[in-house]
Amino acid sequence: MTEQDMKGVDTPYFRKLFRQTVENVEAVERTMQGYLDRGLEELDPIEKAILRLAVYELQFEADVPYKVVINEAIEVAKVFGADESHKYINGVLDKIAPVVRR
Repeated sequence: MTEQDMKGVDTPYFRKLFRQTVENVEAVERTMQGYLDRGLEELDPIEKAILRLAVYELQFEADVPYKVVINEAIEVAKVFGADESHKYINGVLDKIAPVVRR
């Protein structure tokens, strides 16, 4: 990843998000499992990482609007994921968001 790739990224927030996602991965994965069409172990590693970060944000960062969380996850999937992974990410997060953001 180049400096250009990270331009405009809130690096302190990203580091916090990454650290907190790792610390809460079990809770995040429990939430995810009910909305996946396959087991966690069957997910592409990139999709799994994107979903973990986004689900963490939905669950624990209520100040970030859910539409922003979903949109940013989709954009990351378009850049780093497989051809159709952004659609899968969108579908999963669209189901999770209303439940965790009641």
